[in-house]
Amino acid sequence: MPGMTDYDLLTQQLYSLAEDENFYLPVLSNASALLYENLEDINWAGFYLIDKGSLLLGPFQGKVACIRIPLGKGVCGTAAKEDKTLLVANVHEFSGHIACDAASNSEIVVPIHCNGKVIGVLDIDSPSFDRFKFEDQIGLEKFVKAIEEKTDFCRFNGLNEEQFRAE
Repeated sequence: MPGMTDYDLLTQQLYSLAEDENFYLPVLSNASALLYENLEDINWAGFYLIDKGSLLLGPFQGKVACIRIPLGKGVCGTAAKEDKTLLVANVHEFSGHIACDAASNSEIVVPIHCNGKVIGVLDIDSPSFDRFKFEDQIGLEKFVKAIEEKTDFCRFNGLNEEQFRAE
């Protein structure tokens, strides 16, 4: 069983890493490395960003991954479409699960917002069943809030702020 992760410390480290540069690419790259190096019993940590109506692979740590995931499909696509964190104890029991890595058995996905709209997700996989607990969800949601606060997503793919405004 993994030890308790200090999500407050990870969030403070993320704030420090994003202090001098808020462009999404280096922030998400460092965020995925920070999580991958500090969370026990995981085999993938990274991001998918909404692009052309689907989720496009972003910065990550781990084995190769699916490049595009349709909104509403798999754990990531469902979390993005429903705008809610999904904590899945056994991905093989999740209807429509997309197996990018057959070694993954549990997963947590947290939506990322810009100006009130979902613009991507944080995705973390584990080879263990039931790896992620409610405490992980709370800590990772706080971590994602820091990403939302410190990151300029409006530079993603040439988009402007108007395209992220809440309706």
